[in-house]
Amino acid sequence: MKAEIIAVGSELLLGQITNTNAQFLSQQLAEIGIDVYYHTVVGDNPQRLIHAIEMAKQRSNLIIFTGGLGPTKDDLTKETIAKMLNKSLVLDEEAWRSICDYFSKTNRPMSPNNRKQALVLEGSCVLKNEHGMAPGMAITVDHITYMLLPGPPKEMKPMFIKYGRPFLLQKLHVREKIVSLVLRFFHIGESQLEAEIEDLIDAQTNPTIAPLASDGEVTLRLTAKHEREEEAKRMINEVEQKILARVRPYFYGYNDETLFSKLLATLKTKNKTLAVAESLTGGLFLEGMTALPTASSVIAGGVVCYTNEIKENVLHVPKEILQTEGAVSERCAQLLAENVRKLCRSDIGISFTGVAGPSELEGKRVGTVWIGIATEQRTKTFPLTLSGDRQAIRMRAAKYGCYYLLQLLH
Repeated sequence: MKAEIIAVGSELLLGQITNTNAQFLSQQLAEIGIDVYYHTVVGDNPQRLIHAIEMAKQRSNLIIFTGGLGPTKDDLTKETIAKMLNKSLVLDEEAWRSICDYFSKTNRPMSPNNRKQALVLEGSCVLKNEHGMAPGMAITVDHITYMLLPGPPKEMKPMFIKYGRPFLLQKLHVREKIVSLVLRFFHIGESQLEAEIEDLIDAQTNPTIAPLASDGEVTLRLTAKHEREEEAKRMINEVEQKILARVRPYFYGYNDETLFSKLLATLKTKNKTLAVAESLTGGLFLEGMTALPTASSVIAGGVVCYTNEIKENVLHVPKEILQTEGAVSERCAQLLAENVRKLCRSDIGISFTGVAGPSELEGKRVGTVWIGIATEQRTKTFPLTLSGDRQAIRMRAAKYGCYYLLQLLH
């Protein structure tokens, strides 16, 4: 199959939302061996949508649409496709009951146009929407398969995984089990990681190895196909061990794990508590940790010490240190970590101080960062020189804090 993804919605063209649906679908389709050659975005205009479909029909035999299935007049995807395919729109009774039940349970009035959401293409395979109202649908006409999915990612993603993907696998007559595993790395660039395992990537067939870099991290998605799921898992494990034998120091987790979730789990396993002093990051590190359930079992507390007055009066960094060495210094990072640990009576203290920009501070360049980590036995400091804009520097510093803590705890 050659696939094209058409996202429908003027809000995408106006830059009001990001088209994350296309990224997700491309990843999903790649896993099952379907090549995506084109991404198209078109506004809420029937003539332009027709033109986009006519173009897609000339070069693709699978066209997946996202968006335009709602109740309003500008939701025109299925109406336009029905007209092009000379198909009627018929009421899907199950979807209609679900919509009626929703308004009944929430005690909200239902508009007449909500009925439109329950309409599907005549003769299509209906894809149930378990997280919203409008069902998806798939139909093959003249050797071209059309799949219509809702626009909101919270509806589209689970619908595709549970119903859309199995539909396509059946269409492809795929009997193999497809197993994927994501390996997550930090403190190594994408180019360096690829160089370390270049021969493995060049020799890949089954399993496949797909690198991806984002937000200062690198992931490798390993995907294997086999009639027996156990054998596919064994194949992935074999490649995983070859990869980790070369780059294990940078590896921190699997699949949907993050540096924050991995740190939380490790602190719980080690039965350690953590206190945080944040100047540079301004609470960003604690936000990443406390956004996770059960964080209260390991986070003792923290101080956002953005000014020198708070560093001095709350965390007892001597004024002379701030005047001579500066707030952005190894000595300040050390004292902040030690003193916040004592203040919060925790096992570990961590501190962040640095220059996020846009201009220099204390004569130090933008991107200069110090992280301190204190335990009862010792204190370690870590200098960093980070690149990027203000937010990128702050987030990378917070992630480096997680990374250094994980190294210490292991």
